[in-house]
Amino acid sequence: MKVKVERLMTPNAKFCATDTDLASAAVMMWDNDCGALPIVDEHERVVGMITDRDIAIATATKGRIASHIPVGEVMTGQRHVCAPDDDIQSALETMRRERVRRLPVVDQDGRLQGILSINDLILQAERVGGAARTPGVSYDDVMITLQALCEHRGAARAAKA
Repeated sequence: MKVKVERLMTPNAKFCATDTDLASAAVMMWDNDCGALPIVDEHERVVGMITDRDIAIATATKGRIASHIPVGEVMTGQRHVCAPDDDIQSALETMRRERVRRLPVVDQDGRLQGILSINDLILQAERVGGAARTPGVSYDDVMITLQALCEHRGAARAAKA
């Protein structure tokens, strides 16, 4: 059974703009119990992501307070996204390949529709020997993805060599 991203994504994901300061982004993450925010342009098209880790490292290394550092200065500009009608297996493959825990879900114009996180998938995976929460979302596939995300980058490079 194929499961679509829209079934498991978090709709109405919180987001920020490139001119949002890091302190405000951190407050949004705290208030909404999330570790990352999509960054959108004036048309709500995803242009990047920022994580709590990005904020912590930037605040520690830039020699300025968080309220004086714009998100656009430290955001990850790489856009790894999925669409609401994509198959979950495709989203899992993107997460593994790109080593990301969250994928913004965008429409055909790149506008934010929601976010799909590894946490969403873990919580909905079929339970081994138990009732399936979401048939078609394999516990093994989700754990293989999580393992790929947790592997240290040096170990991943050495394994490929």
